[in-house]
Amino acid sequence: MKNNNFSKVKVRFAPSPTGYLHVGSLRTALYNYLFAKKHKGVFVLRIEDTDQNRLVKGATEQVIQTMHWAGIDYDEGPEKGGGDAPYFQSERLEIYRKYIDELIDKKKAYYCFCDPVRLTTMREEQIKNKKPSKYDRHCRDLKWSEVTEKLKKKTPYVVRLKIPDNQEIKFKDLVRGTVKINSDDLDDQVLLKSDGYPTYHLANTVDDHLMKITHVIRGEEWISSTPKHILLYQAFGWDIPEFAHLPLLLNKDKSKLSKRQGDVAVEDYMEKGYLPEAMINFVALLGWNTKDENEIYSLEELVKQFDLTRVHKGGAVFDLEKLDWINGKYIRKMQIEDLAHECKPYLEKHLKVLGDKVEKDLINDRYFKDIVKLFQERLVRISEITELVDYFFLKKIEYDKKLLIFKKSDTQKTQLGLEKALERLREVKDENWNQEYLNGVLQGVCQDSELKPGDVFWPIRAALSGVEASPSPVELLEVLGVERSMNRIKKALEMLNA
Repeated sequence: MKNNNFSKVKVRFAPSPTGYLHVGSLRTALYNYLFAKKHKGVFVLRIEDTDQNRLVKGATEQVIQTMHWAGIDYDEGPEKGGGDAPYFQSERLEIYRKYIDELIDKKKAYYCFCDPVRLTTMREEQIKNKKPSKYDRHCRDLKWSEVTEKLKKKTPYVVRLKIPDNQEIKFKDLVRGTVKINSDDLDDQVLLKSDGYPTYHLANTVDDHLMKITHVIRGEEWISSTPKHILLYQAFGWDIPEFAHLPLLLNKDKSKLSKRQGDVAVEDYMEKGYLPEAMINFVALLGWNTKDENEIYSLEELVKQFDLTRVHKGGAVFDLEKLDWINGKYIRKMQIEDLAHECKPYLEKHLKVLGDKVEKDLINDRYFKDIVKLFQERLVRISEITELVDYFFLKKIEYDKKLLIFKKSDTQKTQLGLEKALERLREVKDENWNQEYLNGVLQGVCQDSELKPGDVFWPIRAALSGVEASPSPVELLEVLGVERSMNRIKKALEMLNA
């Protein structure tokens, strides 16, 4: 194999716009990005849209949007342009046709006129006889006069690669080491489909050459196709890039990551409130280990650390608990203003669903910030904020009065604790309505009335939130404010007296 002679590292991420962006594809894009930046190279985004039957409207825009969200910025590609435009393969058909003609002239490829019925019958017969499912080369040695006649009659055709017999194809994979495949195990692959569009194999090879791609970093599912691509490079007399095939992403049971066992689309994780920094950090460590034992890395730190030789050969388990842990770490590090900004869309959408049950004047950025601050240490995903905060906004909270009584207390002590607390809280001036001062007030109630904290702190917290688990009573008092706090404590006393 020739080594490529390009002076500058250049890599590409080449997704097909057939739907959502798979987390495995995000990792492929990330590794290409990290490798390019580590070597001060160029990162290209190329859209491989030659399979017209599988295209999904808006998928390309979604891929670009998701990459922007993740902070993976490409140097050349759609929207940005570059010296190798166009970056949509569907806009490069004339280029591919030129190279198809060259392969046919060199007798490295041939026209195949077999109709679908014949091909289906052939495959059924192969399966029946337990033979490999491969094209039987029926059209491989047609006389040129026959080919010309069929072309004149406009007989539908495809163009196939002429795979040599019994040839060892060997290449060095930067992840897996030396890979050897015998050409007898390969099929005469279709290069040009009957609709005039190239297959992945031709378009990918031609574009990688013309765009001067030095390193092809992609998923391991493409290992079996690499020998075909090498044969194409050799047929054209082109330099061959370096290859690196990344391990599969696996479920916990070691099966291939699939939607049947959980979310696989990056967009799903975006919607659930995973931060881009956390997602990138997590995905980077799926199948690659750093030189130290740290687990939290910024994108800049990942660039410095990245090395293809440290990519694992075996599959990487997608551990959702690990992602949650990393996301929580990033949430703790956020400035409260930024966290509140991230939470705001989820809160607004949730409060809209609650409708008239909500006090509308409470829907404002300042109040959101005060509430979010209470939950920064508790949140794992941004979207969880909607599960925790209803009682801050509701006009009326509903709960069983049994909730007011601490397990080591009783109705009489609970009633006394609430009455005394209400008396003392009425005396607190507005400027002193803060956690530290309010904590002193409630501690004083306990001491003066010979009550335990469970007789005072617990029922106040329950009266203010109406739920078993919430922030501390003084945190709730401070955020809810004087009027709402007093009204809820009064309601609690009425419930106990009823």
